[in-house]
Amino acid sequence: MTVHQDSPMTSASDHSAFPGTAKSYAPYADALQAAAKRDSLFLSTPGHGGTTTGISAGQAEFFGEHTLSLDIPPLFDGIDLGVDTPKDEALHLAAEAWGARRTWFLTNGSSQGNRMAALAIGTLGTGVVTQRSAHSSFIDGIVLAGLNPGFVSPNVDEVNGIAHGVTPDSLRHAITAHPEKVSAVYLVTPSYFGAVADVSALAEVAHEAGAALIIDAAWGAHFGFHPDLPESPVALGADIVIMSTHKLAGSFTQSALLHLGDTEFADRLEPALARAFMMTASTSENAHLMASIDIARRDLVNSHDAIADSLDNIRQIRARIEGSEHYHLLSGDFMNHADVVDIDPFRLPIDITSTGLEGHAVRKRLTEEFDIFAEMATATTIVALIGIGKSPDLSRLFDALDRMRLEHDNDRPAETVAASAGIPALPSPGKLVALPRDAYFADSELVPAAEAVGRTSVSSLAAYPPGIPNVLPGEEITAETVEFLQAVAASPSGHVRGGVDPKLSTFRVLKD
Repeated sequence: MTVHQDSPMTSASDHSAFPGTAKSYAPYADALQAAAKRDSLFLSTPGHGGTTTGISAGQAEFFGEHTLSLDIPPLFDGIDLGVDTPKDEALHLAAEAWGARRTWFLTNGSSQGNRMAALAIGTLGTGVVTQRSAHSSFIDGIVLAGLNPGFVSPNVDEVNGIAHGVTPDSLRHAITAHPEKVSAVYLVTPSYFGAVADVSALAEVAHEAGAALIIDAAWGAHFGFHPDLPESPVALGADIVIMSTHKLAGSFTQSALLHLGDTEFADRLEPALARAFMMTASTSENAHLMASIDIARRDLVNSHDAIADSLDNIRQIRARIEGSEHYHLLSGDFMNHADVVDIDPFRLPIDITSTGLEGHAVRKRLTEEFDIFAEMATATTIVALIGIGKSPDLSRLFDALDRMRLEHDNDRPAETVAASAGIPALPSPGKLVALPRDAYFADSELVPAAEAVGRTSVSSLAAYPPGIPNVLPGEEITAETVEFLQAVAASPSGHVRGGVDPKLSTFRVLKD
């Protein structure tokens, strides 16, 4: 019998399959390593065969022979073929580590988890309330599943262009206002800037309404692994939780997790998620990514001291910022908002207005002139993130910011604040006039941007970073949205996902 990720052996509540499992090793990664050390002759995919000869020479020169040898395909004896395999054990340990009833390894990132969740909740009904600042991949899932979305708006710091979370009262109102019964709620916490919402209270509101709660915790895979960190949403009553282990927890880019909580919805959601996983995952999942998740889980479980040291370093960094007369840490004010109950210390949203430059210009110059890569920017802010257990010296960052600030003080004409006028305020969404799926599959046409105002979009358009959709399929396109998206597209580090052309000179709309 072949066991895939839809095997019940991944349940954290079933401890009989792997009695006495140690937490100091990574079973899938260890099995992959053992297989790579064998003197095997591969007459199968992948075509490089784990060797350096022939067409694989360039791969080996670039990545190293060991990397090739670890690229072992699925359904391999001793790794994932059979019953109670090392892969099953790795999944079990992950569920146990995060307190889930069941966990899936995702090799298409949290975007895969968002689409999985949307498909799964479609088995509960079509009515869904989603935070307006949801990632574009969940909107893709709404289209795939044919859901009917209503929206709950997060609290927005208009000055700094920061979307936080939602309050229980605003969620309750959004559920009541939806024209059909709401079967699921999708919320984002922590935010892109590190604000943490009250998941327990939000779960209570959703469950009172008979709705499952999905939490996009892409930025919170490390939560719950140290007493000085926020608790994991899995432990706070969420029914489905999606996490990107690659964002802060150290695994490779594109690796993530989906957790099923041990809640009243679990029996209905588990088979639906298993089917959704098969629809969204590759049948040739990358072994490096899965091993990377397994190792990240192992290291998080054993990282108390490293996290403690890292937190001490971050406290010093935060004290340095707050003690500066030139810079300010915006997260220090987050707790003044009703929707925020905690912050993630590993995200540092720094007010850089004293440099005299717009945040996107600062981020661009940090990259090009100083070889420093900040996570994202708004007009007033850059966001620096620190990986779990890392203790970097940020003197290089502050030296670079000081150089830019002093240039402006000396009246150098470089990219000054005048450049910041390019990006207007975040626009309010247009009216939803058609279901996203209906609009997506309808006849469409391309029109110039000026003619798109008042028309219905068939595309999901999201300004990057952070990837929050500004226009959904089925939504009316407003003049403010066109202006905003064109400004982002023209900014030094901006990009609009879903645009027909890079400058957004045209839009795809429903055909008249």
